[in-house]
Amino acid sequence: MESFRLPSWGRWGLIVAAGLLVAALFWLLFRGEENSGTARPRIGFVIIGDVTRPGYNSAHYEGMKKACEMLGAELLLKDKVAENNGQCRKAVQELAAAGANMIFLASYAYPAEVQDLTAEYPNIAFATVSAEVHSRNMTAYFPRLYQARYLSGALAAMRSKTGILGYVGAMQNSEVCRGINAFTLGARRVNPKARVLVTWTGSWQDAEQANANAVRLIKAGADVLTFHQNEANVADVAEAHGIDFIGYHTPLEGYSEHNLTSVVARWDAFYSVILYRFLRGELNHTRNFWVGIDQGAVGLSPYSVAVTPDIAVRLDSMLQELINNRLIFSGVLRDNTGRLRCGEGEAISDDALLERMNWLMEGVEVLGPEK
Repeated sequence: MESFRLPSWGRWGLIVAAGLLVAALFWLLFRGEENSGTARPRIGFVIIGDVTRPGYNSAHYEGMKKACEMLGAELLLKDKVAENNGQCRKAVQELAAAGANMIFLASYAYPAEVQDLTAEYPNIAFATVSAEVHSRNMTAYFPRLYQARYLSGALAAMRSKTGILGYVGAMQNSEVCRGINAFTLGARRVNPKARVLVTWTGSWQDAEQANANAVRLIKAGADVLTFHQNEANVADVAEAHGIDFIGYHTPLEGYSEHNLTSVVARWDAFYSVILYRFLRGELNHTRNFWVGIDQGAVGLSPYSVAVTPDIAVRLDSMLQELINNRLIFSGVLRDNTGRLRCGEGEAISDDALLERMNWLMEGVEVLGPEK
């Protein structure tokens, strides 16, 4: 497989190295005498699915596990915690009782479920992957995965013969819409007439619905598929139909050359920096914490042999633009109803991208319910 050249670690590597040094000093201070009774930092981690299954859950967990190991912290895991039914509140309470100093809420709906609960634990730092709910001791964190989505959209458009791309989304919130919109902008930069067909599953992980939606997109003419789901069911459908696809969260293995690449994040490095900031007492002075492709935090996994050298060169050129701070969501942008969302000489702010992107770009078509 050809490798996609991710940017060097640069400042990101220096930050991680500094974090490791500070954490080591922190650990030495906390350790003290053998009989002092002072325990190492305890990090709670709440996530929606099974961390042994490839995809979103395993990628986040493995990253957090490595970060805790590097920083000398004890990881307290709560996985398979469903949203919107009280399980998250119970998990937080159990982690607090177990002495967690910091708790990560690694699914979209968790922050809203426990926003009031965070006030009961003012000495615990909370970090979440959702930027639409805030509290004094809760910080939103996320890598700029939309930058890699932009590149993946360009790749999809260059591979497509029909100009129709399929996207299985979870639900229409800022996180998912941000990815779809960036993917569409990348695709339409390559092919201004590209169409991105979207279907919703209404869930982060619903294998049956994801499979059905993928088949529907193929029947509608899409010849490249991608997805925003916790697991790679869409990839299985695409592979079975001989359709190109782009994964999410982790590099996918065991597929044919139709497995073009995956949109991925370096979660171990990312979580190391967040923990470093926590250990320094800095984390909760920040409302939203983002890092991007210029710091090596996100990118595309190694390419399939189906990605030709000329495509790779063009993508590398687009990557370099992003490293040099090209803004994806800037200039004249209209949504798929024709409404102007960004004007000439303007750019959409980080806060708006994180918290208020509940609309879809021109070029996106949402397939309604099947009749």
